[in-house]
Amino acid sequence: MEGLSQFWTQSDAIGRTVAGLLLAMSISAWVVIVWKAWVLQRARRDIARAVPAFWSADSVEAGATRLGALDREQVLSPLLTAAAARQGSGTLETHGALASQLTRRLRDALHGGLAHLQFGQVLLASIGSTAPFIGLFGTVWGIYHALVSISAAGSITIEKVAGPVGEALIMTAAGLAVAIPAVLAYNLFGKWIGACEAELEGFAHDLREMALDTARH
Repeated sequence: MEGLSQFWTQSDAIGRTVAGLLLAMSISAWVVIVWKAWVLQRARRDIARAVPAFWSADSVEAGATRLGALDREQVLSPLLTAAAARQGSGTLETHGALASQLTRRLRDALHGGLAHLQFGQVLLASIGSTAPFIGLFGTVWGIYHALVSISAAGSITIEKVAGPVGEALIMTAAGLAVAIPAVLAYNLFGKWIGACEAELEGFAHDLREMALDTARH
């Protein structure tokens, strides 16, 4: 902390801007990490409970009631709504076969649910990929600023160089400290989202087949 405070007092506007940017990126990353961990855990538990509950119901209406009660993140209910929807005549959508209409509606509903689950992934990826370079830039600028100040003082010794350079290296460490949690969270959340996507695609496929069987009979 002492080295960080000395770096802050000795740095110029650019160095402080880099430090502030890293702090903002860190706060943003942790807010997204905590929020997405909560959302994805809820979605995974809800999918695991809601899909079997729907198929174990004795009617579509009863299954829809169970689904609505368990689907807190609203990633399954839109699929059921899309499968049960009936479009009015006279539109381009109704000119196609029923199978094509179902596929289109279920695809749109599926994309909406996945967009909700994937929200924040771009931010985590951006922070994870840019924070180390921003920290490195802060280190380079800090070293340059320190050397200019020492040179202006008229005497350069290893003791006078080592202190400012060591303090400037804090920015590289700060960049890594911001990037590593973001990268780890991005990879973990990507795995969870992929598992949810597979379950949602399977549920959408089963709803499509059920709707087609109902229409044939």
